[in-house]
Amino acid sequence: MIDNSYSLAVKRNSRLPRPVHVALVTAGLIAALALGACGGGSDGNPDSRLDLEHAKAPIDGAPPQLAAIRAQANQLLDGGKDAFDARLDQLHGTPVVVNKWASWCGPCRFEFPWFQSLAEKRGGQIAFLGVNSNDSSGSAQTFLSELPLPYPSYNDPNFDIAQQLGGPPQAFPTTSYYDAGGELVYTHPGQYQDESDLVADVNKYATGG
Repeated sequence: MIDNSYSLAVKRNSRLPRPVHVALVTAGLIAALALGACGGGSDGNPDSRLDLEHAKAPIDGAPPQLAAIRAQANQLLDGGKDAFDARLDQLHGTPVVVNKWASWCGPCRFEFPWFQSLAEKRGGQIAFLGVNSNDSSGSAQTFLSELPLPYPSYNDPNFDIAQQLGGPPQAFPTTSYYDAGGELVYTHPGQYQDESDLVADVNKYATGG
């Protein structure tokens, strides 16, 4: 929703020559959307649900490909799109949930505790992976020290991986779902408004079957 200050600005500029008025309106819409995508809904700094020790704890009885993911918990992995695609190939037969994030993204921070919980509880049946796009490694490492993940993330500074996740590459966060056959079946661009909505999508698109 665009706030009243934006609406008042449109009214004040409504008598400007049409090309100028259209440009101002367009700029205002772009600014409002950018604020909503990257800063809104963060509600400050949510508490982490995992410390690093628990994030790295092995999963009893997990298949080798999922045990390997837990062994790389909270790491930032290089190799770009080739390494990410190779990982998807290794995970054939297992559903995969991919969360794209950045350290500067408030909504990403808001969602992170939910991904901590889901991956910790269901990492023995579902593969969780992160993609850290348009970010610096130092900032991303600091972010992960505050909110450690029980799975690794792939460095993606130039959106090479983001291009194949099904949503607009500039949408943060984005959550993508691959079925056990390796097919991308659903992408949710933007922040989940409630943890229950994320859980519902995981249940629907990554059942572990």
